[in-house]
Amino acid sequence: MTSSPFDLSGRKAIVTGANTGIGQGIALALAKAGADVALVGRSAAAETEKMVSDTGRKAIQIKADLSSIEPVGDVVAEAVDQLGRVDILVNNAGIIRREDALDFSEEDWDAVVDTNLKSLFFLTQAVGRHMVGWSSQDGDRGKIVNIASMLTFQGGIRVPSYTASKSGVGGLTKLLANEWAPKGINVNAIAPGYIATNNTAALQADETRNRQIMERIPEGRWGDPADIGGAAVFLSSKAADYVQGHILAVDGGWLAR
Repeated sequence: MTSSPFDLSGRKAIVTGANTGIGQGIALALAKAGADVALVGRSAAAETEKMVSDTGRKAIQIKADLSSIEPVGDVVAEAVDQLGRVDILVNNAGIIRREDALDFSEEDWDAVVDTNLKSLFFLTQAVGRHMVGWSSQDGDRGKIVNIASMLTFQGGIRVPSYTASKSGVGGLTKLLANEWAPKGINVNAIAPGYIATNNTAALQADETRNRQIMERIPEGRWGDPADIGGAAVFLSSKAADYVQGHILAVDGGWLAR
């Protein structure tokens, strides 16, 4: 009996920013599909670890502050040591700073770009170097999934460094796909729409903004982290072996409006 092309049994994943929200939803979805997961972040991910373990899959926590590239090598080494290898990398960790472009500071620019783009690239580079050592063996391929944004496509307001970084994530996804497809690695991205998490709690609580957002979404609801998790499972699975350099909007139709 042929297994499902979405089955991730035996696969080993790294998910950054996995302690809550979208990262937690992705880690849980990968585990439910059969993957063991390394949970990387500055904050403890005890809740996510338990959720993953409850599926019967292995979960490990790796503490790392990805505001700089300093921990990148140790993250990959620890994941390989504890899981055996890395088949999947989901780059979810990110931050945002808000201020009018006329008043935006260099500090806020550097903090966001360093975390959202620079660390993402160098962690991906480190995992890519590991993946090229085994990818394409027995048809296996490495899978990189970057978390982009609606602001990969749109400009937004008062978030210049975030928009720049997420636009950069989109471009980098395509570049790495071009270079690494022949090496047996798929590189794609997910652009989440408005997802109901603790990070968007203030928007959900603002009656006016919540109504404006809901009116723009054809699906008529906020997204759930599980919606992003399903997309991550697809892009991490054999079902997406011929998908390269794609930015998958999971937005309830926001961009189509």
